Amino acid sequence: MVGPQAADDFGHSEQDHHASHAPKGSLLALCVGTVGVVFGDIGTSPIYSFRETFAGHHPITPDPMHINGVLSLVFWSMMIVVTFKYVFTIMKADNKGEGGSLALLALINRQTAGAKWTAPFVMLGVFATALFYGDSMITPAMSILSAAEGLKYVNQGFSDWILPISVVIIGALFAFQSRGTAKVGAWFGPIMLVYFATLSGLGIMHLTKMPLIILDVINPLNAFYFFYVDGFRAFVAMGTVVLAVTGAEALYADMGHFGRRPIKFSWLFFVLPALMLNYMGQGAMILSMTPEEAQMAIRDPFFLMVPDIISTPVIILTILAAIIASQAVISGAFSLTQQAIQLGFIPRLSILHTSEKAAGQIYIPAINWGLAVMVLLLVLFFQSSSNLAAAYGIAVTGAMFIDTCLIAVVLVSLWKWPKWKAIPILALFFIVDFAYFGANLLKVPSGGWVPLVIGLVIFTLLTTWSRGRALMRERMAESTMPMEIFIKSAANSATRVPGTAIFMASAASGVPSALLHNIKHNRILHERVIILTVQIEDVPFVETGDRIICKDLGEGFYRVKMRFGFLEETNVPATLDLVDLCGPKFDMMHTSFFLSRQTLIASKIPGMAIWREKVFAWMLRNAANAMEFFKLPSNRVVELGSQVEI
Repeated sequence: MVGPQAADDFGHSEQDHHASHAPKGSLLALCVGTVGVVFGDIGTSPIYSFRETFAGHHPITPDPMHINGVLSLVFWSMMIVVTFKYVFTIMKADNKGEGGSLALLALINRQTAGAKWTAPFVMLGVFATALFYGDSMITPAMSILSAAEGLKYVNQGFSDWILPISVVIIGALFAFQSRGTAKVGAWFGPIMLVYFATLSGLGIMHLTKMPLIILDVINPLNAFYFFYVDGFRAFVAMGTVVLAVTGAEALYADMGHFGRRPIKFSWLFFVLPALMLNYMGQGAMILSMTPEEAQMAIRDPFFLMVPDIISTPVIILTILAAIIASQAVISGAFSLTQQAIQLGFIPRLSILHTSEKAAGQIYIPAINWGLAVMVLLLVLFFQSSSNLAAAYGIAVTGAMFIDTCLIAVVLVSLWKWPKWKAIPILALFFIVDFAYFGANLLKVPSGGWVPLVIGLVIFTLLTTWSRGRALMRERMAESTMPMEIFIKSAANSATRVPGTAIFMASAASGVPSALLHNIKHNRILHERVIILTVQIEDVPFVETGDRIICKDLGEGFYRVKMRFGFLEETNVPATLDLVDLCGPKFDMMHTSFFLSRQTLIASKIPGMAIWREKVFAWMLRNAANAMEFFKLPSNRVVELGSQVEI
């Protein structure tokens, strides 16, 4: 029951004084945490990115010109996309410390005061959210499959067991989610530190044979020469080169957990050098071989660069890194879902907190098992990481392009950058994003359609729910009466009984339908009647002092607005315990909560297409109970039904 930000019985809409959220801990500890959580996805890219560029669906000859050109593309992609775009530009656009497409969308929507021109950008932000869900299905499948494929270098007998082993790992990973990651999460940082150190060591070992490759890689002319010689083939290669920067958007999305500074430090001084050393090491190894040997080795350069004596521990480490990368994406899906629920794009779902200390550690069963089914289907359908690579990248590049659109609004409208400064930067971002997204569109026939279909389906569900809720509030507002008139007529006509009645209301004005039905059928009123609206703000956290707004309406009636940030738990009873407004303190043993349960009736009233109305009705039926969502005591809740046409 999220109320709209409009003028209400309080006479104003609330937009002020919100708390920022700052991560706590030393810089070193936060840096270790970022390495364990933020960089898992991009950290596993050396396993498959370089390989797929040369030996994927559009193979390239592994000669010096192509290797130098591809590695130069990888290096400058990391510099432009990850470093310049995300670390130095987009991460400055935080919503009270929080990042991610929805947080950025909420920031834009708040700062522009709901201007009409923002509507297309809202849709873009919602579509970016939908694409993220597609990415959160493909990433675990790709990471775990590619890492498990290394087992064949331990023993060829594992070749036939790669798929079953991957299925078992994925099943165990999702089954473990309900227990939380608090205990094992402490190991994520140290494991990934060892993993990135291993990437560096393997790269340096091969770079000693051909150190001058470093100069060729950082020289952008080699990337341009690649395009000059091969033209369209080089453009196609960008579709797999971009796999090297998948996970870049995680830097921004996870900013609220760790802060901009630890992420920046970890990336610039540890993760980026480790990744590039490994990529250059793979290139140096291939260049040191004969053409025949290179043609064979390019099929799996990452695992072939590992000396036989340490192959087993390195492969085990790689599998652990893939699991951690998958865990980070799954946790990200939980956090994004929580934000989307609070902001009104997803129906209420059961959210379980898995840690008493870390508020951000949550578990959403519906999302968890939905992802599990889709990841397993992807693994069984594509069966190898090479096949899956055809589907990987389009969701990521689409989300990156949308992030550029949103940051353009921030630079021009919010930060008021001068044109001479904003246009060149945005032009660079758009050119790179267009190029990578266009190259990935070529993958659509061979598997790229999968994340697009997933994204479109989820986008339809998100927009249908948002539109349906708005229509339902409009229809309910049409049939309500002013609170002042109701109080005058009901105060003297109903029998007053001891105790407190709290009527949950989605709107901050008018009479809730549950209150009208209670009067109609029971003819009683409690001594104290609270009309409670829970309003989710477009900031992550709300200061305790701004949590409750209370207005005395007279005759024992009070209208209360309870405000939460989109990252906060909506625990109504716990919040009421802190309230000494609206009369005496609340006693849950003498308080009853009245909820309205709407039954939708599809009608010809202009609003949504009939099929969307039916989808919305299905989503409403399957939404979590308001009692559970607001943490209301089950023995103190009364539900009253009503019918609504939309």
